[in-house]
Amino acid sequence: MILLPAIDMKDGRCVRLKKGEFSTISQVADSALRTAKVFAEAGAKWVHMVDLDGARDGARQNFPIIYEVIQQSGLSVELGGGIKSELDVITIGEAGAARIVIGSAAVTNPKVVDYAVKQYGDRVAVGIDCLDGRVRTAGWERDSGVGYLDLARQMEEKGIQTLIFTDIATDGMLSGPNYDQLAALQKTVKCNIVASGGVTTLDDVKRLRDMGLYGAIIGKAYYAGTLDLAEAVREAGPQQ
Repeated sequence: MILLPAIDMKDGRCVRLKKGEFSTISQVADSALRTAKVFAEAGAKWVHMVDLDGARDGARQNFPIIYEVIQQSGLSVELGGGIKSELDVITIGEAGAARIVIGSAAVTNPKVVDYAVKQYGDRVAVGIDCLDGRVRTAGWERDSGVGYLDLARQMEEKGIQTLIFTDIATDGMLSGPNYDQLAALQKTVKCNIVASGGVTTLDDVKRLRDMGLYGAIIGKAYYAGTLDLAEAVREAGPQQ
């Protein structure tokens, strides 16, 4: 199972939120590039980056910093946040992101997913962010009314091979992932599934690994010190 330590960007800063609520924002690191290099030293091969300004209002003010990580960190960058148009897809793809994560647009403008898959194939993933089983959009601020399993089926039919599943209720809360919803997702689609939200301890990593998940994102747990990344990488197994 691959581990993807996370860097969320807001106003040029590395931050974390609780349950995606912008009122809970706190800075957790001084430099995205230095943080990414520490991840690499711990044995990680990937970094999961989110442009929170892009997700909320479409602004790309964090892009120079993100591009620096893509070019200089030595890690494969999985990037999401504000990828809402064909131009956004091209911008992220040509910048060298190893994986392009489409979130809200999978619900609001699914033709963007079709275009992305046609252009970039398995470099495209869809982020399914849900609360109480329903998908949230616009930086998690809007309830789409769409069930997360329904969206997963639709995306698989479009050729998406990787889904990044976040249970918003667990995100940033250090409370453990939503194993039941992850298991239901595994039964519904054959896509690679990346667990996001609530991964807190080494036992969480082991349990997700033993479930056969493709990957897991490590966010708050790294910055809060509840999980040693190097130890987690060893338990997760060979990275790629």
